[in-house]
Parts: sequence; C-alpha cells; structure tokens
Amino acid sequence: MRLLTLRISDGTGTGTVAVRQDGDILTEIDGFSDVGVLLQDPAWATIAEAANGATHAYDGADLAAVVPSPGKIICVGHNYRNHIKEMGREIPEYPTLFAKYQESLIGPNDDLALPQESDTVDWEAELAVVIGKKGAASAKPTRPIT
Repeated sequence: MRLLTLRISDGTGTGTVAVRQDGDILTEIDGFSDVGVLLQDPAWATIAEAANGATHAYDGADLAAVVPSPGKIICVGHNYRNHIKEMGREIPEYPTLFAKYQESLIGPNDDLALPQESDTVDWEAELAVVIGKKGAASAKPTRPIT
C-alpha cells in the first residue's frame, strides 16, 4: 500500500491530508492530516485500506513530504562505497551520522532552492524507516562498512 501526504486547498486556506494511492487515484484518509499522524494509530493499515474519502488525480497532485513533521531525522552518510570512491575520499571505518531538520523537507515535486554559491546538486537516494515504538541503540556500531 502506498501512502502520501497531499496538499489541498479548501477555499479558506491550504492544508494537508493523508491519502492512499491506487494507481492514478489518491483517496483521502479522513481524519488524518498527514501520513505521520496516520502512522501513530496502531490500526493505520486497516484504516488506510478502508479509506473512502474524496478522491484526487495523481497527475498534477501537490504532494508534501510524506511525514512533514517527524520527531527526529537521523541520516547516515558515507555508507555507499562506490560513491565514496568516486568522490575521491577515504572509506571511513564507520558511516557518518547527522541530523536533518523538518524545515528542510520538501515534497517530491517541489522546487529545490539552492544558495547563490551553489551551481550543482549531488544525487542522493533515501530510505526512510519510521519507528513507532521506543527503542535503544548500541553506543558503537557493531561492524564497519563492507
């Protein structure tokens, strides 16, 4: 099941709503302003599957970040050996961890604003893991990059 957060205009302003994508149709999941809010409900999958709210065409939809207000975003850098080598850098013993802030999140079709000093953008692939339960992390990674 594919879930998205859609920006909508209701005549009084712009807001967002969680939607389920079925091919070229987006179906609103009533009562949930975005996918992050939906995922907080233990029955999120059942709710999303049963959704029968207003529908929108996928083509031309104004999509927001899937989870626009996450609690934490912890990124892992220097974790792809070939890209590290093509940048001419040394392979680190462990990947680099860094934070990304929710103000920097954009939708998949939003324009990317570059500072005047920048004239190029480096590609990046992202995988998000949404953790809904408290967990614990080890103090040190258990294995180096291979």
